[in-house]
This record gives sequence, C-alpha cells and structure tokens, in this order.
Amino acid sequence: MILGYNTNGFAHHRLDDAIEIIHAFGYTGVAVTPDVHHTPWNWDESPDTRPRIWKMLTDKSMQCVIETGARFVLDPWVKHHPTLVSPGWGPRERYGYLAECVEVATALDAACLSFWSGTPTDDASFAELMTRLVDGCKRLSDYAAQKNVRLAFEPEPGMFIDTMDKFAELHGRVNHPNFGLTVDVGHLVCNGELPVSEHLVRWKDWLWNVHIEDMRRGVHDHLMFGEGEVDFADVFAGLRAANYTGMVSVELSRHSHDAVNTARKSIEFLRKFLPG
Repeated sequence: MILGYNTNGFAHHRLDDAIEIIHAFGYTGVAVTPDVHHTPWNWDESPDTRPRIWKMLTDKSMQCVIETGARFVLDPWVKHHPTLVSPGWGPRERYGYLAECVEVATALDAACLSFWSGTPTDDASFAELMTRLVDGCKRLSDYAAQKNVRLAFEPEPGMFIDTMDKFAELHGRVNHPNFGLTVDVGHLVCNGELPVSEHLVRWKDWLWNVHIEDMRRGVHDHLMFGEGEVDFADVFAGLRAANYTGMVSVELSRHSHDAVNTARKSIEFLRKFLPG
C-alpha cells in the first residue's frame, strides 16, 4: 500500500512546497485537494500548473489521488455548498466542479477521485435526495470513465450518505463499474461501525481509496494519532486481508497551522504498522 498525506493539511503552504515536504518525510503518495488557495484549482491558475505538478510527482515517483472536500471552493458563505443533493441549480454547479476535478485527475495521472454526497439543505424526502444523488453519480461516473478516472465515494458523518449501509444502497443504485469506495477509518469509528477491518474486507473489490487519522466514537473530529479510539492494528490487518495496494492518506486538515510537525509525527506513528 502507498502511504500519502492530504494537501488539505498544508492549507497555509504553496502546493509545490507541500509536496516537497510530504516527500521529504518519506510519504510515497499525495492526496491533492484542489482549493481556492491551492492550484491546480485556482481562479488564477497558469496553463503550465498541471504539467508542472505532474512532472514533480513523476520525478519523485509519488502516486496521486484527487480529493474534492474543499470547504468554500464554490460558496464563500456556506461550507461544502452546493452539493449533488442540493435543490435547484446546486447539483449542476457541484457537478461542474467535480468534472473539472476529473480533468485535474487526468492531468496528474491520479489513481482515483474521491467525493461525498453533501448535506441536505431543503426538506426533500429521502427518496428525492437519493434520486438527485444517484443521477449525479451516474452522470459523473460516465464522464470519468471516458477519462479513465475511477470515482471513490466517501460516506461522511453528518452528510446524506453517512454510513456503510447507506453507501451500499447508493452503490447498488448507481451500479457502475467506475463507481467505487473511499473508506475513512475514523468515520467508521465515529459511527460505531466496528470492527473497521470487516468493512475493508467486505468491500475489497470496490475499495479504491483510504483516509486515516484518529477519531472517537460519536464525535466527527479528525484527531492526531494516539488521541482517539481507532484500533490501528485492526485497520492495517484489514487492509492486508483485503490485499489493498492503493493509497492510505493522512487527513488532518485542521492541523494545517502545524503542518510540518503533524506530517512528521504521523508517518513516525504509522510506520510501525507497515511491513519492513
């Protein structure tokens, strides 16, 4: 498996500098979160940005995934808004952002693109919200397949699709060979969906992306390793049992104020669970 770090944890660094630091600590992957302050999603992006970042990753033999959880990239007033479950024009705007991120994934040879459902903002029924989401996921899956980019959907506490059971329903309804899964191990602990290893093995054929951090049951707060209740021995046993070879990326966006120390401490903690 590939140990990576999400650039959302380097929110105060330039993307190039973040990649340099992540690589220097020994990570072999980077989860790039396109955002207003991080090219390659930037209103002032120059034409050579994506080729430059691709060359940088290639020269360092680093694998890449694209994450799309930027908080205010579409609406400066409301976090993560609009989404594929929003009413009216919202799903079209979110789809446009996700489709552009597919282009970024293509340019960077990313292994996959990860995204979530978002949180409902109107009083639509569960059935209506699911229909909106299924339609958006099917459309995006078709488009991404044309670009040879795999989609990995992430269940997220507090969002419309927040549990593995709801993801199973969504996955069955989308029913697309290009529509897989991102598992955030902390989210499973937050939801009490334990042991984590059972879910990793159950979904091994569709498991294309993994996020890792510490977390406590019932509290959706990404914590530094050792501060929560995640059983990391169980997590890595599950990944080995699933024969998982993709990226496991550290996701600690709220630690950006201490990004360098956090990245260093994270890899020091996680190395003891890795072979060799």
